[in-house]
Amino acid sequence: MKILVLANFGMGLYNFRKELLQELIKQNNEVYISLPNDEYVPKLKKLGCKFIETHLDRRGTNPFKDIKLLFDYVRLVKSINPDVVLTYTIKPNVYGGIACSITKTPYITNITGLGTSVENKGLIQKVTLMLYRLGLKKASCVFFQNETNRNFFIDNKIVKGNTRLIPGSGVNLEEHKFEDYPNWDENIRLLFIGRVMKAKGVEELLKAAKMVKKEYPYVNFDLIGGTEENYNQQLDELEKLDIVKYHGKQSNVHSFIKESHATILPSYHEGLANVLLESASSGRPVLASRVPGCIETFEDGRTGFGFEVKNVESLFKVISNFIKLPYEQKKAMGIAGRRKMEKEFDRKIVINAYLNEIKKTMDKERYNEPIRKTS
Repeated sequence: MKILVLANFGMGLYNFRKELLQELIKQNNEVYISLPNDEYVPKLKKLGCKFIETHLDRRGTNPFKDIKLLFDYVRLVKSINPDVVLTYTIKPNVYGGIACSITKTPYITNITGLGTSVENKGLIQKVTLMLYRLGLKKASCVFFQNETNRNFFIDNKIVKGNTRLIPGSGVNLEEHKFEDYPNWDENIRLLFIGRVMKAKGVEELLKAAKMVKKEYPYVNFDLIGGTEENYNQQLDELEKLDIVKYHGKQSNVHSFIKESHATILPSYHEGLANVLLESASSGRPVLASRVPGCIETFEDGRTGFGFEVKNVESLFKVISNFIKLPYEQKKAMGIAGRRKMEKEFDRKIVINAYLNEIKKTMDKERYNEPIRKTS
């Protein structure tokens, strides 16, 4: 069986979906991946994937480039003639879905989050929802990573067919193994992992960090992730003042999680936050905004703490409360978080959901064989 995967960048595909790709290849399927060329493509090829480069501007809004992407996808699907297509993130979901509809190719979509273009009301939101309706119209199954996103799509009549809720991308419990809690050495390390951009709550985090350092100078803030918006100057200034330490993009986040006492994510919206799953799996409490995609990953007061989104005072209060917790209570939070991951978020749950939906889709196609497309 030929399976084509459409994605927008290699890091997400490799870090969060490589186990699914490995399982599909292990079952003797030909797995093609189409995405922009980046440093993760060699790793994906090493798994056994066949790479086809697609030029895609993840954050761009140029309609001519998007139309070109649609035609590129149509040509790609016709050329490979896959049995099923798997799509991830907004542009592959929309334009890949339309391309599959045009070529009468079965496809399974994963809504990894609403994104800023949907979260912010206005013309762009209306256009995006219209495109989503076209892109998801004939999907064999639409996976959602949280119930709020699924209800939003159903209420806005974007999806009508088969939908299924999965625990995000899940977490590899072995790769993000449980780590002993760091010893108390008169310093507390708080970690942010994510793209350095407004929608991840970076502005609130930096403001709260200034307040925390003033009251608790022994607290260290480590930030990991590429800058997608212009925060470089601000980060440089805060580093000189010893308020934060910015480490840039890192291929091995686990080593940073291991050394931290908690992970902070003040994001405005998420599909389901992988960094929180990985941190909890490693035995670290999580401090996160109370938004869909974050609230599912922790139990407030037991495995972490929630705070109000876009609210610096709320974020500062939660950090302060966490700092004041006895060492053994912080440690117990991490242990409880790991147990939650083992029970609810094992990546094998996601892999099995995909295998199940692919089988159902292929069974349906075989049943309707006379009207199946031909190459």
